[in-house]
Amino acid sequence: VQLQASGGGLVQPGGSLRLSCAVSGVKLKHYSIGWFRQAPGKEREWVSCIRATDGSTVYADSVKDRFTVSRDKDKNTVYLRMSSLKPEDTAVYYCAADSFCSRPPQYWGKGTQVTVSS
Repeated sequence: VQLQASGGGLVQPGGSLRLSCAVSGVKLKHYSIGWFRQAPGKEREWVSCIRATDGSTVYADSVKDRFTVSRDKDKNTVYLRMSSLKPEDTAVYYCAADSFCSRPPQYWGKGTQVTVSS
C-alpha cells in the first residue's frame, strides 16, 4: 500500500489550496482515508477523514467549514480542498489509510508542506 500526498505550497492568508493523495495497492471503496497535519514543535493533529463505505466525511473543529475532503474512486485519489487559510494551518500534511476513520491509520504516506504566510 502506498500513499503520496502532493499539492502543498506557499499561499497567502485567506487563500486556497488543494492537496491530492494518490493511493495504490488498495481501493478507496475498501479503505477510509484520513488527513493529518503536523506543525513545527507540535504534535500531529487529525484533520479530516472520508469513509470507505459511503464517502461520508468528518472534520476537526479547527477546519470545519473551511476544508472539504472528496475522492475520485476511478483515479483512486483523495483530495483536500482548503479555503480561507490561516497562518495556523501551516504544517506538513499527510494522508493515511485504514479500514475505518475511527482508529489510527495503518498506512501512511509522505507529507506535503503547506505554508500560509504573507
